[in-house]
Amino acid sequence: MNENADTHENTDTRTAGAPAPGWNHSLREQWEFHWNHQLRARLDGLTDAEYLWTPARDDRTWSVRPRGTSTAPVQAGAGAFTIDYGFPEPDPAPFATIAWRLGHVVVGVLAMRNASHFGAPPASYEDWEYAGDAATALAQLDEQLDVWLTGVRGLGEDGLLRKVGDAEPYPELTMADLVLHIHRELIHHLSEVCLLRDLHLHTVGAAGTAGGAA
Repeated sequence: MNENADTHENTDTRTAGAPAPGWNHSLREQWEFHWNHQLRARLDGLTDAEYLWTPARDDRTWSVRPRGTSTAPVQAGAGAFTIDYGFPEPDPAPFATIAWRLGHVVVGVLAMRNASHFGAPPASYEDWEYAGDAATALAQLDEQLDVWLTGVRGLGEDGLLRKVGDAEPYPELTMADLVLHIHRELIHHLSEVCLLRDLHLHTVGAAGTAGGAA
């Protein structure tokens, strides 16, 4: 293992006397470095089998399903596929597939915030057209991340001190607080996606390889 794999290489090309990057740059860099150098490549090649895989019983799983096939208490979505939900959330919570986790990130973490704070089209769990396949889900993720980072960049330094207002549960917090929260959510949920890919590879994938070699 390369002990320097997680070290941020110094790529600063500023000329002498140039102003140092500000707070806005630092907040974006925290996420962009992780995304570009560690995370995005882990999502490449995601298959539909991985996207929809569950090691749990179907009635104990939340996923994205063809409309009309779910038995979840809440089935949200505007298109051919719906996402499973329940209010209040069951305890213990059902197992969530990669499809569910990506749907949550795309809509609940990113698209709804992009709409509330950066002028993107309105978005909600109920009105979203969820992806029935992995490639479409990753395309949605890339698109919403681009909108988010463009919006954060446009805040500049002063915009980070603006209150988030009634669009968020804690209106007195600043946009900087929201940016930190969203990046924490992205790291959290997309790390779960990577772990599920590893589990699929070393269980279902390993079984398939063993069976083929027999």
